[in-house]
Amino acid sequence: MSGMTLSAASLYDRVQRVIPAIEWPVFSDDIDAILKLKRERNAVILAHNYQTPEIFHCVADIVGDSLALARKAMEVEADVIVLAGVHFMAETAKLLNPSKTVLIPDMRAGCSLADSITPQDIRLLRQRYPGVPVVTYVNTSAAVKAESDICCTSGNAKAVVESLGVPRVLMLPDEYLAQNIAKQTDVEIIAWKGHCEVHERFTPEDIREMRAAHPGVTVLAHPECPPEVVAEADFAGSTAAMSDYVGREKPARVVLVTECSMSDNVAVEHPDVEFIRPCNLCPHMKRITLGNIRSALERNEHAVTIDPTVAVRARLAVERMLAV
Repeated sequence: MSGMTLSAASLYDRVQRVIPAIEWPVFSDDIDAILKLKRERNAVILAHNYQTPEIFHCVADIVGDSLALARKAMEVEADVIVLAGVHFMAETAKLLNPSKTVLIPDMRAGCSLADSITPQDIRLLRQRYPGVPVVTYVNTSAAVKAESDICCTSGNAKAVVESLGVPRVLMLPDEYLAQNIAKQTDVEIIAWKGHCEVHERFTPEDIREMRAAHPGVTVLAHPECPPEVVAEADFAGSTAAMSDYVGREKPARVVLVTECSMSDNVAVEHPDVEFIRPCNLCPHMKRITLGNIRSALERNEHAVTIDPTVAVRARLAVERMLAV
């Protein structure tokens, strides 16, 4: 988005279906300030699909799932990158842009999944499974990536696993993603017991209740959901794949079984589709606000740093993924 001609007033049309007019004045000052700060500092904002609409549609320059953000982070020409997402995403942006300033608006924006595994865990797994490659989900710290052979996202996990040309792999840390991918490939997948606190709460009963309450609804599930939830859905895929599905198939009525801001953000683009919203919020994503994005740009707050020896090895795992 070009910040040159935009203002908060001109942006409201974009989000009026998902943000009530009475709430807009709360956001508009921060939006105008952020647009001005981006120009002054030659900054861009990368926002994940789980950010709220006033961030996703009004101040972000690049939006998408973690794979899209990782890819596009490499092409950024700005001096400053603000990552509206969680800490591992900011670290990934820093890995791919070591000479740029990368800011995260709130240091507490973590991830239950990333917290479920440590570098020491991987070293122990390598002892137990000598010679078996380690495929690590991007939802991990740079220190964990540094112990891995290659990274993956929910969007490219099957392709990454099969690119290695081996009979079995260790896939970390999301147990459900590993189980869901295992059903799609002949490669044997050894999983770790990490879970996303948003997606692990969904149950098959939730899906059946939604179908009963909203006849004809199309159910799209994220592969971090338990396999029995994915089995009840009409389609499973990354947040990018879900968004593409809605645009391609134009279901009359749809439910996205994932973090609930995703529905608002996709709904903006598809006024003809009815969205049923199961509201499981990610408390970490919701730590990012217009106010702390503004503050990050004003004060250069929360610059992401990575130990250089860790960064070299972690960057290799991410670059191998991007080459698949």
